[in-house]
Amino acid sequence: MRKSIRSKVALAAIFSLASVVGFAQSGEATYKAKCQMCHGATGMADTGAGKSMKVKPVTDPDVKKQSEADMIKVTTDGAGKMPAYKGKLSDAEIKGAVDFFRGLGK
Repeated sequence: MRKSIRSKVALAAIFSLASVVGFAQSGEATYKAKCQMCHGATGMADTGAGKSMKVKPVTDPDVKKQSEADMIKVTTDGAGKMPAYKGKLSDAEIKGAVDFFRGLGK
């Protein structure tokens, strides 16, 4: 009986740890790792790469009018000088990064 309880507690601890690790792979973490170098820490495209490629800031009206689905498509398939992240990031990572970026404009 005690062995069964210990096993269940250990299993619960593993699942809890897995959810914490999953949380660490948040949209913010993905954005910082893959997007920030061009789009900037605040989404204002104020980095050297962002300026040289004329990346529009998150506050630009053309960017603000894009839907979440539009931004996910651009991130997945690439556009202009922006690389495609299909096969490099999961759908959840792309959605999380897009959600984080969109939040910077609010």
